[in-house]
Amino acid sequence: MYDYIIVGGGSAGSVMAHRLSARSSNKVLLCEAGQDTPPGKEPPEIADSYSGTAYFDPRFHWTELKVHTQVVSHNNPQENRPPLRKYEQARVLGGGSSINGQMANRGAPTDYDDWQARGAAGWGWNDVLPYFKKVERDLDFDGPLHGKEGRIPVRRIPREHWSGHAQAVGKAFEEKGFKFLPDQNGEFVEGYFPVTHSNAEERRVSAAMGYLDTETRKRPNLTISTDTQVMSLLFEGTRCIGVTAMIGGKEQEFRGREIILSSGAIHSPAHLMRAGIGPVGQLAELGIPVVSGLPGVGQRLMDHPSIALSSFIKRSARLREHTRRHIHVGLRYSSNLPGVPKGDMFVAVASKSAWHAVGEQIGSLLTFINKTYSETGQVKLASRDWRREPVVEFNLLSDKRDLDRLMSGFKLMAAVQMTDALRKVTDVPFPASYSDRVREIGVVNTKNKWLTKAVATLLDGPAALRRYMIDNFVVEGFTFDQVMNDDEALEAFVRKAAIGVWHASCTCRMGRDDDPMAVVDTQGRVRGVQGLRVVDASVFPVVPCANTNFPTLMTAEKISEAVLAGQ
Repeated sequence: MYDYIIVGGGSAGSVMAHRLSARSSNKVLLCEAGQDTPPGKEPPEIADSYSGTAYFDPRFHWTELKVHTQVVSHNNPQENRPPLRKYEQARVLGGGSSINGQMANRGAPTDYDDWQARGAAGWGWNDVLPYFKKVERDLDFDGPLHGKEGRIPVRRIPREHWSGHAQAVGKAFEEKGFKFLPDQNGEFVEGYFPVTHSNAEERRVSAAMGYLDTETRKRPNLTISTDTQVMSLLFEGTRCIGVTAMIGGKEQEFRGREIILSSGAIHSPAHLMRAGIGPVGQLAELGIPVVSGLPGVGQRLMDHPSIALSSFIKRSARLREHTRRHIHVGLRYSSNLPGVPKGDMFVAVASKSAWHAVGEQIGSLLTFINKTYSETGQVKLASRDWRREPVVEFNLLSDKRDLDRLMSGFKLMAAVQMTDALRKVTDVPFPASYSDRVREIGVVNTKNKWLTKAVATLLDGPAALRRYMIDNFVVEGFTFDQVMNDDEALEAFVRKAAIGVWHASCTCRMGRDDDPMAVVDTQGRVRGVQGLRVVDASVFPVVPCANTNFPTLMTAEKISEAVLAGQ
C-alpha cells in the first residue's frame, strides 16, 4: 500500500517522486514503462550534449506510436486523409527530458495570464515564476528572473564558441533588424539570443538526473520501478485505489491512497478513457462503462506547427570542437498579425540536422509558431486493449492564422538565407521535410552510418555534383525557387511538410468547475472522481510560447507543493 503511485517517470513524474518522497512519512511508488538511467551509468546516447543520437534511438521510444499531423476529415475519412507519421515520444526514465533538444525556456508572461483567463486561477505569470526559478540553477545569470539553487542547471553557448554557420545567421538576423539579447529568459522581447539549455559541462541533465539522483534514490520510502507498464487504473466506485502493471511479463497490482498520472498528453488521456473517464459517446462505442463523463478528455490536443528551410554548410562553418550542442542561436519575433501578441514566432537555428555524416553537413532554420491557435486536435482510443496505441490527430493547421504565419515565416527565413553572410558559408538552400525517408536514414545503425558517410563524401565534392545530389536525393517534391516564386506551391509545401515539434499538450486541461471541457482543477485533481490527479503537459490550458519541458517541470513543482500542503 502506497500513499502515492506515480504513473510515468518523465519530467513531471521525476519531480513528483522527488518532492513527495522528501517527506519521510510518504510512501511513494514511481512506475516507468522504459528503462532506468542510473546515476553515473546513464546510456551515453542520453548523457550526450548532442540530443540527436538519443532522439533517433528506438530503445528510448514508444515505437508503435504514429499520428496524423494535419486535419482529418471525419465526414469522409478516406478523402485526402493525411498520412500517419511516427511521433517520437520517450519511453525511458526522465521521459522527454532524456531525449529532447534540452531547450530550457518558459514562454511569455502573457501565456500564463491566458491560462488564468481560461480558468486556471493562481497560474498567472507572477504565480508560476517562483516555480520556474525553483526548477533551475542558472550558471550564467542572476537576478529576479533567475533561479540559482534548482536541480536543473541551465547555460548558454557563448557567442565566440558558436559554429561559423550560427555566427553567420546571427549577422543575418542583425542585417534584418533584430537586436541581440544576451538572455533568452530575461525580458520577453524580440531579438536573437544564445539558446538556453538544460546542460552542464557538455552533458545533458534530464529530470531523472536532476531529481532522481543518488541521494534521492537512497530514500527508503521511494520505490522506482522501471520496465513497468501500467495496464489500467483500479477503481472502487468513483475512487481510484491503485493500478495494475506488467512487470517482466507478469501482471501485478499496487494499491495507493492517491494515483498521479504523469504519462504525457497522449498517454494520460488514454489511461483515463480506458478507465471510463472521458467523452461518453466515445466510451460507449468501445463498451467502456462510464465512471465520469468528461467531454474534454483527449480533446484540444496542441503542438507548435513548424517548417524548415535547410542548406548545405560549407566545411569551414560546421560545428567546432568547443561543443557538441547543435542549436546555438534562436530568434523570437512577431508576425504582427492583427490581434496576435508580440513574440508569437520562434526560429531555432540548427547547425547540424542528424547524428550521421550527412546530418553534420546540413543546417536548418526551423521556424515554428510559438502562439498557435489550432486547438482542434484530439486523442481517442483505438481499442480497449492497453497494448494498442491511441488514435492521435493533431490538426496542426486547422486555424488559418497558423498556415499564414508559417508561409510568411518561411519567406522571412528565405530572406535571411539569401543574405551575404549566409551565402558565404552555405550552398543549395532547399525546403526541408521530415519525411519517412529522413526518419529511416536517421535510425542509429551501422548501415546508415556507412551509407551517409559515402553520400557526405560526394556532397563535399564539386558544387555541381552537390546540387545534383541535393535536388535528386534530398529535396522531396518542392524546390527553393518553386516555393519562393509561387504562393500556391509554398502553401502546398507547408501543408505537406508542417509537423509539430514534439510539444504535445492540453488534452486534460485545467479549468473552472463550470467549464464542461475542463478535466482537472488547478491542483490536477480529476473531476468527478477521487484519489486521481494528472500532472504533466496535458493539463496546460493552452500550449505556451515555449518548448514544453520547463513548463512541465514548473507545473510539477507547483502541484507537488499543493499536494504536500494537503490541497
